[in-house]
Amino acid sequence: MKYTIYLLRHGQTFFNRYNKMQGWSDSPLTPEGEEVARQAAQKLKDVPFTAAFSSDARRAIDTCEIITNANINKDQLHPTKLINFREEFYGYFEGMFSPEAWYMTLKPHGLKTFQEAAEKVGLDQAKDYMKEADPFHDAENAAEYWRRIDTGFEYLDNIAHEGDKILLVSHGTTIQSIAMKYGDNSFKVTQGPANSSLTTVIRDNGHTTVTDYAHELI
Repeated sequence: MKYTIYLLRHGQTFFNRYNKMQGWSDSPLTPEGEEVARQAAQKLKDVPFTAAFSSDARRAIDTCEIITNANINKDQLHPTKLINFREEFYGYFEGMFSPEAWYMTLKPHGLKTFQEAAEKVGLDQAKDYMKEADPFHDAENAAEYWRRIDTGFEYLDNIAHEGDKILLVSHGTTIQSIAMKYGDNSFKVTQGPANSSLTTVIRDNGHTTVTDYAHELI
């Protein structure tokens, strides 16, 4: 069975604006974030989605509702929370100024920024470094993170039908991580996706391939 996931990042939030770590913590969409989501909704309105999901973060739920309310199949769509596709959990570093948090996490390993880590060691290694740096060790490491993501894909496999187009609103590092692991090598994944950008994922008999990454819809 083969189907397509339209993996959309939520609109801009206040924590995005302030450059704060926003994993399982949450903040509302900014007015600009709502507007960008509405613009994305217009670009996707004629895609006949058969189902719509978001993480359980309010920023993703609100973005999902904006997209589905403009869709050609809006009367048949019932947006559903799927916690497996939450953002990475940053533990102790949640809500901290992002450059400071990543400097504290990466400096013991000879790195300074999230961008540098993405380019030199990859996002899975950065996850492991963050759990190590967290004084409570609550942050997710790569194994914990992928366990819940993989379970989410398995859930979608169980509800999808051949040829379905499924909307899934998720988060920046999660989308970047999926693209880095499952990309088809036709694009670079060292930069994170913009708010309300689209990444296309093909699930084919349990196999994942990302065919387009961070395509901006505005």
